[in-house]
Amino acid sequence: MIDRKRAAWAIEEFLRALGRDVEGDLAGTGERVADAWADDLIEGEAIDAAAVLREGAMETGPFERGLVVARDLAVTTMCPHHLLPGHGTGIIVYLPGARVAGIGTLAHVLDALARRLTLQERIGGQLVELLVRELGARGALCKLTLTHTCLIARGERKAGALIETVAAAGELAEPGPERDLALAALSGGRA
Repeated sequence: MIDRKRAAWAIEEFLRALGRDVEGDLAGTGERVADAWADDLIEGEAIDAAAVLREGAMETGPFERGLVVARDLAVTTMCPHHLLPGHGTGIIVYLPGARVAGIGTLAHVLDALARRLTLQERIGGQLVELLVRELGARGALCKLTLTHTCLIARGERKAGALIETVAAAGELAEPGPERDLALAALSGGRA
C-alpha cells in the first residue's frame, strides 16, 4: 500500500536536505513526485502480470502456430540503484502453444513488468517465463534495448549508450531452426 502523504513529506525532506527551500517553484513538488511514482513510474508493482496474460489469451486455431513477433514496444523502467529511469524498446518473440495472447495484452504485460523498481535483466526473463508458463508457449524470446539515465546523467556520463538484454525460454532457449528464425527477428531481420 502506497502512503502518498508520507512519500510527499519524504520528497520535501529530501529537497530540504539538499539545501533547497520547498517554496516557490518547488511548492507542491512532494505531492507531484509521489503521485508520479505511484500512478505511473511504478504502477506495475500493483499489477499481476500473469493474470493480465491469462485474461488476454485465447485458444489457438490450426493456423496460429507460427512465430509471433511484436517489435518496437516502448519500455520505461526505474533503476532500483539510483531511482532514475531507463527507456527504450522491446521485442517479444514467441512460438504459440495451446494459447495466444492479444497484441495489446503483450504490451500490457511488458509494461506491468517494467514499470517497477527493477533491473532490465529481470524484465525479459520474467516475461519469457510467463509466456511459457501461462500461455503454454513452446518458446519465447525478449530483447530489450534501453538507455539508462543513471549511465548518462551521472557517473560515467555515456550519452548515447544502449544496454541490450536478451532472455530466452522453452524451445527458443535451445539451438534449432525456430531459435535461428527468432534470433533473426530480434536482430532486425523479418520473420
